[in-house]
Amino acid sequence: QEELDLQAYHRIRSRLVSRRTATINQIRACLIEQGIAVRAGAHALRTSLFQILKNRADEISPRMTDLIGGLYEDWLWLDERIETITAEIETIAAVEASCQRLMSVPGVGPIISTAMVAAVGDGEAFERGRDFGAWLGLVPKQYSTGGKPILGRISKQGNRYLRTLFIQAANVILMRPHNWPKFSFGPWLTDAATRLHRNKLATALANKLARISWSVLRHARPFDTHREEAAAI
Repeated sequence: QEELDLQAYHRIRSRLVSRRTATINQIRACLIEQGIAVRAGAHALRTSLFQILKNRADEISPRMTDLIGGLYEDWLWLDERIETITAEIETIAAVEASCQRLMSVPGVGPIISTAMVAAVGDGEAFERGRDFGAWLGLVPKQYSTGGKPILGRISKQGNRYLRTLFIQAANVILMRPHNWPKFSFGPWLTDAATRLHRNKLATALANKLARISWSVLRHARPFDTHREEAAAI
């Protein structure tokens, strides 16, 4: 029942985030139809919206202003709902032992840890971390011809939501290269960064984080960044 509750929390949060993105895009669309473009980013739109409506009052009709204002109110309501759901998830993560162990993995926080526990429980459905990575769709498709294996794009099969979360976690780690030496997989990451495109590197790191997370969950031991064997998981 607890896993079902967690799944419900994540489904609702994911739907609310999608609705918020759609609302922000609709506000941008309304402004673009008036010939007004706002630089990318939700923060930029939020901080400049009312200044735009004030400065362009002679170009934007009162009806359009009211419509945009209503969309902005929807945006604020969605923000509040997302924050409420996120707080509930963080509360669960704070008291759940499995989540606490998972959060010892670099890049893994309350959202990923609870989503993983909700999706796979204690991880016993998989024999090894590689199987979990394949289930997430983070492994490349393989084609063989003439006895030569060719690796293609990742399969993108399995749990799309959890796969997205791990890729986001990988991107956060890649934004802070000064922290890489702190991790047991730091040397691998430093070397891979010189050979791989940023997107490929993020996917490879997401796969490694997923496999490490499975090991932490399955063996009920926190991740130790100083253990050499952790880099080989």
